[in-house]
Amino acid sequence: MASGVSVNPDCLQQFQELKLGKKLKYIIFTLSPDNTEVVVAKTSTSRDYEEFVEELPEGECRWAVYDFEYQKGDEGKRTKLCFIMWSPDDAKIKQKMLFASSKDALRRSLVGIATEIQGTDPSEVAYESILDKVDRLR
Repeated sequence: MASGVSVNPDCLQQFQELKLGKKLKYIIFTLSPDNTEVVVAKTSTSRDYEEFVEELPEGECRWAVYDFEYQKGDEGKRTKLCFIMWSPDDAKIKQKMLFASSKDALRRSLVGIATEIQGTDPSEVAYESILDKVDRLR
């Protein structure tokens, strides 16, 4: 934990709900107001990927886990858990540094992630961009 930030137990509980319970589609994480712990900002059951992308705020960093569902050819549906670090170009430098140095504390506690995505603008977290990355994992 380079930044000294801890992970709130609710983050892990919600992640287990998403991963094992399949009740959630995505979780968005942020830092607490005093920047001492990672907390859940939002959870959703919506399968609308565009709705998820719209939840990533302009000018502010976030982390997210998305249960990405896709289909290639006639292989049937597949899902991959994607960890997304949202660090938009217009976020404050201090916030970007704090989120970057705190990422490992969260990431290490989330077991079962298939891929990590770094997003600095909406095109990097667009559906087709994520599909391209998860499809290469097969």
